[in-house]
Amino acid sequence: MPKGKGLITNYRELPYNPALKQRAREMRNNSTKGEIKFWCELLRKKQTGYKFYRQKIIDHFIVDFYCAKLKIVIEIDGTSHEGKEEYDKRRESVLESLELKVIRYNDLPVLNNFHLVEQDFKKQIKSRELELEVI
Repeated sequence: MPKGKGLITNYRELPYNPALKQRAREMRNNSTKGEIKFWCELLRKKQTGYKFYRQKIIDHFIVDFYCAKLKIVIEIDGTSHEGKEEYDKRRESVLESLELKVIRYNDLPVLNNFHLVEQDFKKQIKSRELELEVI
């Protein structure tokens, strides 16, 4: 299989649980402060050059942000993730089995040191472009 050319070539081929549609809508309308900042500063209006979706359903999960072209999932972990490390690892494993790259940021640096998060995120995008030969 050529580099970056996985079995799933279209986001519509990803597993999808329609029962989560209402919950995803609720989550979009009740985003955390970290998610809102990340969305407004980096992802809205294709500021990265890529289209991102908010609260995207993939398999039996709702991910914070998803870019189909880069096959990237971004999670902004706030206090709701405390004590759920094992669940997050299993979830990440399922997403990675779908050839998705999961990038996690803690809520506090997003809110308090955004310039560092932004620098890292831009490096992550460049790295992913090279992996998938998207450039």
